[in-house]
Amino acid sequence: MIRLKTEEQIAGIRRSCKMLSALFCELKPLVKPGITTIELDRWVHNWIQKAGGKPAFLGQGDRKNPFPASICISINEQVIHGIPSKRKIVSGDLVSLDCGIDLDGFISDQAITVEVENVSDEAHQLNSVTRECLERGIAAVKPGARLLHIAHAVSEYAHANGYGVVYQYCGHGVGFAVHEDPTVPNEPHGANPRMSAGLVIAIEPMINAGTGDVDVLDDKWTVVTADGRLSAHWEHTIAVFKDHVEVLTERIV
Repeated sequence: MIRLKTEEQIAGIRRSCKMLSALFCELKPLVKPGITTIELDRWVHNWIQKAGGKPAFLGQGDRKNPFPASICISINEQVIHGIPSKRKIVSGDLVSLDCGIDLDGFISDQAITVEVENVSDEAHQLNSVTRECLERGIAAVKPGARLLHIAHAVSEYAHANGYGVVYQYCGHGVGFAVHEDPTVPNEPHGANPRMSAGLVIAIEPMINAGTGDVDVLDDKWTVVTADGRLSAHWEHTIAVFKDHVEVLTERIV
């Protein structure tokens, strides 16, 4: 069931989103060669707590295998849900950062992909196209429009550039929980409700250099491209009002 939000509730989600975007502004410059992903996770965890929030992703998922970190860090062929570790970031890496904050019960969600120093032309082009897929998906959000307009906008641009679109994982409703209805696919399939005032969704294109097919590693979290080629991921939290649409998370340069 889609849980529409009041303007007062959206104001709470907006505060959480602004906090999350502020985190990303400070985090992005730290993504440099030599730092480990677990060091980044510890920094994120401490930042959120000092800011008065809670890491929304920590402990999510199956009770037998909860997500063990405050941020997902996925590198190169890793698509999403990368678990921070002792792995060191190196020049040329394509690093996707996905994080959420629980601020007084209101949840935000955002992802960016960082090009670390001297990335390949392939990596840069993929990242640029993925970010544009997100912008085109956002442009398709309109009061009264159908949800799958987003998927058409994302997938058409990705395919036109020769890329695969991850279809096994999707965007989603957000605000009261990390994942809510509706599902927001990047390839057109599934339910197609109208977008009404009070809808808050996370749009998150996951675009692969090759096939859109993915596998899950033995940790049961890390999703990787089936062909081992690069992937990029961008995400914003969006709110729909009667007469306009607002990007609640801020664009990170």
